[in-house]
Amino acid sequence: MEQSNTAQRTDADRVGSERDQEEAVRRALEAYYRAGEPPWDTGVTPPELVALVEGHGAPPPGRALELGCGTGTNAVYLARHGWEVVAVDLIDRAVEQARAKAAAAGTAVRLLCGDATRLDDLDVPGPFDLFFDLSCYCGIPPHRRDAYAAGLTHRAAPGARLLMFGYGPEAFDDPISGVTADELRARFAGWDLVDTTPGTNPVPTFWFGLRRRPDSMRKGGTP
Repeated sequence: MEQSNTAQRTDADRVGSERDQEEAVRRALEAYYRAGEPPWDTGVTPPELVALVEGHGAPPPGRALELGCGTGTNAVYLARHGWEVVAVDLIDRAVEQARAKAAAAGTAVRLLCGDATRLDDLDVPGPFDLFFDLSCYCGIPPHRRDAYAAGLTHRAAPGARLLMFGYGPEAFDDPISGVTADELRARFAGWDLVDTTPGTNPVPTFWFGLRRRPDSMRKGGTP
């Protein structure tokens, strides 16, 4: 009985710690938007996304899902280039600004307030041909990262691309933030990491390109 009680306390402590981590992330993001200074939201579409969408070998426009869309700069860019775009952000203030930006641009973007690691709670059916993540994943607590990867994988068309910008673990003081190429290889089953390019930031950053294997099938046999 004592062992059972100890295990229950351990599980409760773990769950409490995980909830604290998630809430700390939310509070930090909300604080950035209240101050009007989210460092990842420059209002300029990064050249890495432009190169993917407009460069040599660019895929034809299809369906795109942006994770952590902020104020909608890149969702609007994708819509202007023919993509059918759904964009998700955890912070309602950011989503409100994104909706205003999309309306001003005359673009049809579905903007949803929600958790990128809980896509099943949102109306976000696949398949998608492109996923874009500008420093969303690298700030997600580790215990939610498998759910993030599973959510994308379940919604990925064969051959779908994921373009992700992330900070390296060395960029943060806390032990839960940051992302590495090895971690992405481990978490994204059925995907190939096809490109890793260092960023130009003063702290370690990277652009990661992943592609869903064409012969990989989502659960239930649907490609």
